Amino acid sequence: MSEIESAWGRYPGYAIDLVPWSGRGRATFNGTVVAESDSCLIVKESDHQDQLYFPMDDVAWEHFTETELHTVCPFKGQADYWSLSVGNETRENVVWAYRQPFSEVAGLEGHVAFYTDQVQVALLEEVVEDDDVVAYRFPVWGTAADLARLIDVVPDGDRRFTSPSFPDPPLGTFIDLPDDRRPRQVIEGGQLLGQAIVAASKTVPDQRVVSASMVFTRAARFDSPLAVEVDLLRQGRTYSTVETRIVQHDKLCSVGLVLLDGGAEDVYRVTAEMPEVPDPLDCPLRDFQVIGRDIRVVDGAYNFDPDDVGPPELFVWMRYRDRPKGPAMQAALLAQATTHYTIGASMRPHRGITEALAHVTLSTGPMAVDIAFHDEADVSDWHLYENPAVYAGRGQVQGQGRIFARDGRLVASYSVHAMVRSFDTEPNQIGGFTSAM
Repeated sequence: MSEIESAWGRYPGYAIDLVPWSGRGRATFNGTVVAESDSCLIVKESDHQDQLYFPMDDVAWEHFTETELHTVCPFKGQADYWSLSVGNETRENVVWAYRQPFSEVAGLEGHVAFYTDQVQVALLEEVVEDDDVVAYRFPVWGTAADLARLIDVVPDGDRRFTSPSFPDPPLGTFIDLPDDRRPRQVIEGGQLLGQAIVAASKTVPDQRVVSASMVFTRAARFDSPLAVEVDLLRQGRTYSTVETRIVQHDKLCSVGLVLLDGGAEDVYRVTAEMPEVPDPLDCPLRDFQVIGRDIRVVDGAYNFDPDDVGPPELFVWMRYRDRPKGPAMQAALLAQATTHYTIGASMRPHRGITEALAHVTLSTGPMAVDIAFHDEADVSDWHLYENPAVYAGRGQVQGQGRIFARDGRLVASYSVHAMVRSFDTEPNQIGGFTSAM
């Protein structure tokens, strides 16, 4: 190790954080668990994707053979490698360890990590209230708290709000990932909608957001901060109207109108009935790689199986395990998921076409969304998203959705106008692949 030169002194801004994972980690290959531990480390490193490190004592070493490969990281030291064999399948040099790491990352000693494109790595979390275990593919996007922090824009001058990059600082160029594993650095439209709702509510704090409309004019990237510019078009005792413009690098990404209401009693009430679907705990989990946000899809219908066809609709249960403060954040988090499912619903009747093709051979994304908030919501309880696609053709998809509380109340309704077109350009020329949120 003394012959390996450390770069820590030359790059004072470089960072490697070793974060203990509170749940379990599991690595699986060819159907066999090859490592599982309650003492894993999530290693967050500048310009690199997160890695999950397992204690060596929790690895099934009978499946591994040490190789002659050694590499050097100027911030961690020399890495030694092993190949993995289970049954008739073998992968060369898929696990590595820093047996004598530099002192700055001494906690890596006695741990190994796997290439996640070769070995299936997951974080496991026990959900006590459901008596269940949730598995998240690793690397995860982040946590529900991360998403809430991005949506909860902060004041930055007169009628201007900002949201940071994610992660902050951003991961940079993902230099350690092959082209087909680099996430497309694009923010989901639902996040921008949620940010507009929060900015409008903070501009007129004594009124409730009752509807929001947004047109997405340009893709926004998650590796740079966003500015939300607010124009209070009219403030009245009954209704107020706020225009939002979300800007990144002085380029317009979206324009929105938010309507706020001073409140009134019922004159009369009409409400749509909640569809009859299984209870959320009777539906399979769907991993969107956001820890602390649970998603369960009726009949497991939102999947990448090209042979699983059905009607152009999706029914999805969702909840956040921690309740955010304030009705505006409740509404914003409720709205954030409205752009998730319309395109997937439109694909269901067509064999061989799934969301797996999105950002690969198909250019997809929401172009406009409208949402109206009807009743109070508590996003820490389950809500059902009813997502029928009512039209698909000419490169367009239209959906009409409803959101019901678990007790049957209609809390919101929305419409989504989206785009589905064949790529004219290779995906890696416009940012690569998208990451789920």
